[in-house]
Amino acid sequence: MVLRAKEMKDTNHRSSILESKTFILIFEKASTRTKVSFEVGIRHLGGHYVFMTPKESQLGRSEPLKDTARVLSRYADGLIVRTFGQAKLEELSKYSSIPIINALTDEYHPCQVMSDLLTIYERTPDFKDLVIAWVGDGNNMANSWINAAAYFPFQLKMAFPRGYTPGEDLLERALQMGARISVTSDPVEAVRGAHYINTDVWASMGREQEQNTREEVFKGFTLNEKLLTMADKKVKVLHCLPAHRGQEITDQVIEGEWSIVWDQAENRLHMQKAILEWIVAPE
Repeated sequence: MVLRAKEMKDTNHRSSILESKTFILIFEKASTRTKVSFEVGIRHLGGHYVFMTPKESQLGRSEPLKDTARVLSRYADGLIVRTFGQAKLEELSKYSSIPIINALTDEYHPCQVMSDLLTIYERTPDFKDLVIAWVGDGNNMANSWINAAAYFPFQLKMAFPRGYTPGEDLLERALQMGARISVTSDPVEAVRGAHYINTDVWASMGREQEQNTREEVFKGFTLNEKLLTMADKKVKVLHCLPAHRGQEITDQVIEGEWSIVWDQAENRLHMQKAILEWIVAPE
């Protein structure tokens, strides 16, 4: 998938593989990059889309999810779902007869982490000697990086405040699959020698009421110039955006020589196109 997305990017790929196909985007969570990258990607591949929020569907009322899944399966060729609980996505998948793409849940953000891997691959095609760090919350992006470490041979060093770590079951499963993951509460230890450092907002969407508490808990977890001196001399920084500058990352870092955030954001488009193509024409 990463190789195909890179090829699509390099060739400014367009096709008609989605001609006469329609995807329904169901977004219960607001988005900029996910929404636009999927909509533009579908158009680049010759397809059509319908965008729905709870206000425009029965999702915001009382219709059972299984009924929604069955009906939409009769209308479209795939669903792209951005929602809260993972259970909601899994129920839609259970009763749907068409493919469903996880465009984000509270538990996982697979499209984003695949785009991040593409961004790293462009600079370092061989993952086996890479050290990738995560500094921040044990959120859906942290979970997705743990999953990625189970399939790609990089070393993952993660730093979380105590009480804000990912689930032990997820981590244990990845370790059993051969992932090289270490967890600490010390950001300095996590970034020491790292080639790439990732972070995300301290209070993800749906947890905004915890913002003030988290700002206290996460002191010392800001990606700033001082922290980056502990990493590899050529370290690069990723952030899936939107960023709260001055909290999880400073303005100097996100705008500085370390940042590959804008390439990372662009790569959402190319990865979405690779995913869409794979769904309709899997190898």
